[in-house]
Amino acid sequence: MLPRAHGGTLVDRVMDETRRKKIKGEISDIPSIEISDDIAVDLENIAYGVFSPLEGFMSENDYRLVLDTMRLENDVPWTIPVVLDMNGEEFLKMELRAGDTLLLKRGKTPVALMELEDLFKLDRKEHALKVFRTSDPSHPGVKKTLSMGDLLLGGKIEFMEGIENPFERYTLRPVETRILFKELGWRTVVGFQTRNAPHLGHEYVQKTALTFVDGLFINPVIGRKKKGDFRDEVILKAYEALIDRYYLKEKAVLSILRTEMRYAGPREAVFHAIVRKNFGCTHFIVGRDHAGVGDFYGPYDAQEIFGEFPDLGITPVFFRRFYYCKKCYGYVNEHVCPHEGDDIIPPSGTKIREMLASGKIPPREMMRPEVAEIILGFKNPFVE
Repeated sequence: MLPRAHGGTLVDRVMDETRRKKIKGEISDIPSIEISDDIAVDLENIAYGVFSPLEGFMSENDYRLVLDTMRLENDVPWTIPVVLDMNGEEFLKMELRAGDTLLLKRGKTPVALMELEDLFKLDRKEHALKVFRTSDPSHPGVKKTLSMGDLLLGGKIEFMEGIENPFERYTLRPVETRILFKELGWRTVVGFQTRNAPHLGHEYVQKTALTFVDGLFINPVIGRKKKGDFRDEVILKAYEALIDRYYLKEKAVLSILRTEMRYAGPREAVFHAIVRKNFGCTHFIVGRDHAGVGDFYGPYDAQEIFGEFPDLGITPVFFRRFYYCKKCYGYVNEHVCPHEGDDIIPPSGTKIREMLASGKIPPREMMRPEVAEIILGFKNPFVE
């Protein structure tokens, strides 16, 4: 049976059409601030329940508790702060206070209204150390934190209009995935998070997990990523090629998660699981160094953290060591294969990217040739 949304209720903060028309007629009278694309996408995720139970940007109390305990004020597990930042000097000029209504806009697009409930100072170093376990600016999440405004605004939102989505045809809301999963007869669903084009290792963990559940939800992160990651359109086209040729049509669904990668390692792994629970997943695949970057986290930190959340409401599926074995003629893991040394080939995303960057098709034991050909069809498949 599909799980209830995180916190018990799937959030809906989308403004109805009558109110939207009324507000647009009064929009010139509402004080406004300009937001980034990342914030605009956060607003959409809040509004459609992807970030349930959040109904807006975090208050100071929720924010502090998430930093210190990885739980919200109501004791529901939550690991990543979802906040709205701005420059304190600019905000003071607006002479706003708690209880006022604020228009959040992106260019000419009025994205959402926000009822200002709370405003508080951001300690960038504390934020970085607690979320990312480091204050090293070479970490992409820390680098972004250090560029944030010094004031955080908290309050519930009403969503009006989203910014352009070039991947609309790959987009499903939680209310839609839940209907789709039920129509497919899926009572158990395993979610797979990715920011990469698929190689044989990914396919191995997906199909291994699929052996024990009714359906597979492949849910790539589409949004801001670090240099060297695969571009969004490359990931989607590569997965389409893989699913079309190597998956049962009634057993796999591909849909995107529009959000930025935070590279917060263990905390982000739990956050990713919560989001997939809201889409309707009962299980979630957590691999080696999930949402990690560089050497900032241990290879299995993102799996061990789940022991702190027995009430998460979604079952993590852990994959530790797996590889292609020349003697077993396929992908296996350490529980079933007795071979070692030169007989085994661990999947290496770095090596695969290097081969693709030089125009070479990786060996069949690393990546499906159909997938590699799709990737090489792009002039530059990587984020620059």
